[in-house]
Amino acid sequence: MVFHMKTTLVIDDGIFRAIKEKAARDGTTISAQVEAALRLLLRGPAKARELKPLPTFSGELLVNIDDREELYRVMEEEDDEERR
Repeated sequence: MVFHMKTTLVIDDGIFRAIKEKAARDGTTISAQVEAALRLLLRGPAKARELKPLPTFSGELLVNIDDREELYRVMEEEDDEERR
């Protein structure tokens, strides 16, 4: 047996419009959208991966950014160095 509770929420107008539009696009209800969002929230914070700081430009180009293969090679080398 499934029970549903009715409640009243105070939601920012912009958020309400956005969720109403999303519900219409998805062919579902606002209630279903809010419930899905709450389920995600209750799962807890995702384990955030620590990001490396962005590189700074020192005046010398270290890689040709137009060459995708070279970019991948350099990124793989950096990942290998970090694992060591």
